[in-house]
Amino acid sequence: MATDAKSVELEQVETRNSLDQEKAKALNVPGANDEQRAFFADFAERDEEWKAQAQKALLRKVDIRCIPVLVILYLLNFLDRSNLAQARLGDLEIDLGMTGTDFNLATSIFFVGYLLMQLPSNLLITRVRPSIYLGVAAAGWGIVSTLNAAVQKLPSLIAVRFILGFVEAPFFPGAVFLMSSWYTRAELTQRISWFYSGNALANMFGGLLGAGILGGLDGAQGIAGWRWLFIIEGVITIAAAIAAVFILPDYPATTRWLTEEERNFAAWRLLADINEDDEIKSTSVWVGLKLALKDYRLYLFVLLQHMSILSQTFTYFFPSVVRTLGYGRVTTLLLTVPVWFLTFLVSVAVTYSASRTNDRSIHIACLLVIAAVGNAIVTGTTSTGPRYFAMFLMPMGAVSAYQIIVAWVANSFPRPLVKRSASVAIANMIANCASIYGAYMYPASAGPRYIPAGVALAVVSLLIGALAIGLRFVHKYENKKLDRLEQDTAAGIGGDTIHGGNRRVAGFRYIY
Repeated sequence: MATDAKSVELEQVETRNSLDQEKAKALNVPGANDEQRAFFADFAERDEEWKAQAQKALLRKVDIRCIPVLVILYLLNFLDRSNLAQARLGDLEIDLGMTGTDFNLATSIFFVGYLLMQLPSNLLITRVRPSIYLGVAAAGWGIVSTLNAAVQKLPSLIAVRFILGFVEAPFFPGAVFLMSSWYTRAELTQRISWFYSGNALANMFGGLLGAGILGGLDGAQGIAGWRWLFIIEGVITIAAAIAAVFILPDYPATTRWLTEEERNFAAWRLLADINEDDEIKSTSVWVGLKLALKDYRLYLFVLLQHMSILSQTFTYFFPSVVRTLGYGRVTTLLLTVPVWFLTFLVSVAVTYSASRTNDRSIHIACLLVIAAVGNAIVTGTTSTGPRYFAMFLMPMGAVSAYQIIVAWVANSFPRPLVKRSASVAIANMIANCASIYGAYMYPASAGPRYIPAGVALAVVSLLIGALAIGLRFVHKYENKKLDRLEQDTAAGIGGDTIHGGNRRVAGFRYIY
């Protein structure tokens, strides 16, 4: 009996100590004002049942207004970017007098404009309401995409594609950045999987729309089918963009449809997960940029994301690759649909697994091995069955891995907010440079096996897997440094630490 009493007493002491640690952490948040500290201390003292219910209610509100809108916008974003590949199966090249590598140039020039706007746009989003910023960007690319239907010559197409890249640039890093301001690291991986599923869905619906429009509207009202493709998809984007302005959330501290308690609870959740609250204007843009550039891990993640984008180069030529199986244009587009549907299912499954297991590197490495096998088979044989099977493996591996990589980048960099914003933008900007030269990896003259591209992408896929495993050991090393730092500097419970140029609350560890 005495032993049982001592055990109960010990559990009570441990519980009180745990609550004292949470309260001390809440009262010692860099940049938080007195009102926020009072809320944070109150949340720390609440029981687990209350926290679970409050979190469930908050996530329900944010998920409903954020995730479906971002998925739809990203679907349209990628659709408006990649519909040139479907238009190619129409009479686009004939009508515009395109020959040789003209199509590759039209694909590549998009990313020049895209890159020029990446970093400025993501630094600006920290100073503008995201709902307005992302909505206006979507309306802009919808309008420009529609203008593709009016081009008469190659130079006009090149100009429109360049401007399209410029106006599409803010969306992807901006959307990832917005989600990272609401969700914990485990939650973010799963939400980004839902978000990035818009890529696979865009290709799937692009194939269906392309088949329907090219097969049913070609010549309607005297307009070529490929022109109808741009008109219809552009108008849909504009309508969705207008709705997004009124639905999307802003930041936890500025979202108007949450109560004051909910706004502070949203911020406290991030404190509990990463041990630092997002402060909207606490650090200047240039200081945040310098902090990002001083973090050596940024350059490793930039290389990882760059090679990952390169491994997906085939997506911009996928209908042309599938057409090498020998079918007509409508059948070819329909054959792409099951490929992208299965890719969508796999991508959701593996990111859910990565979130639940708190693993990133091993998932990425395994998926890129699958992509490498797919590229090798497509290149190594001309048999229809094996080649079509391999065409499933290519996006299942490369596309699914990329969405884990994007989430890993977003939640691997400590706040302040502008540092994370700059890190995401820099990684995305340099990563997309791969598409500028990658667009020339699939010249028509290399078909039907596209041997140079297949060999290169198989090798790149294996290198990505190796780098992901390398980053696993980097983060293990950094976590050991944090362990030693806290042991050396902790004079009391929940003391501050300095790591990577950022004042942080004790307890943060990197995910690998």
